[in-house]
Amino acid sequence: MTVIKVCLGSSCYVRGNDRALEFLEEYIQKNKQDVSIELVGCRCRNLCQNGPNIYIDEKKYSYANQDELIKILEAI
Repeated sequence: MTVIKVCLGSSCYVRGNDRALEFLEEYIQKNKQDVSIELVGCRCRNLCQNGPNIYIDEKKYSYANQDELIKILEAI
């Protein structure tokens, strides 16, 4: 199972993770029915200067826009 954690700390949230969370939910629902993915929010890990941060199987991705997220998700 792939675990995607979206930082929902205030800094990452206002820097775009509110929209990233919605995008990930929709993309996974439409495109990844055959893959086991758990999408969850996580608390701040004090890496705000690099935010917004998303973790996929504990690998950190910073500043990811929708195009980059699609590339990452297609590799899963």
